[in-house]
Amino acid sequence: MGESEQRITTVGILSDTHGRLPLAATAALADCDVIAHAGDICGPSILTELRALAPVHAVLGNNDYDEYGSDVRRFAQFEVDGVRFLMAHYPQDVRNALRGNGPLHPGDKLPHVCIHGHTHVPEIVAGAAARPATMIVCPGSVSRPRGGSKPSVAKIEVEAGRILNARIEEI
Repeated sequence: MGESEQRITTVGILSDTHGRLPLAATAALADCDVIAHAGDICGPSILTELRALAPVHAVLGNNDYDEYGSDVRRFAQFEVDGVRFLMAHYPQDVRNALRGNGPLHPGDKLPHVCIHGHTHVPEIVAGAAARPATMIVCPGSVSRPRGGSKPSVAKIEVEAGRILNARIEEI
């Protein structure tokens, strides 16, 4: 790869495993460079399995406890190839954080992508409905989908501060 070529980085997103990580989810995330788990993990072994695939960012859900160590809290903020992410389990926590009620402080750069779980229904929101973020992503649930959806994960491809693609993948 030449110096001027950028490498596309894939962020895999899942939520609401509820103590069960199906083989199909592991297979779907195997090509990801970074993994984000949006809560209701329900078992430290889930994070161990995911960390065998790629570095993991995770947040606590309403069925989680402080059993995962100090880096798994209510909110997570991270950056991948210049794209800023904010993650919480509840959709309302993401919205409140964008309004200044949460981990964002005056002068902080706003996230490009907000991630949440909890609903078990996959969704990608972009445009005016996602502002001031570029998009809001809920990957659905890999173990207990709702609303007629199938088990799913989300993937976002980023490169040099740009979001190239965001999609929901049924597993």
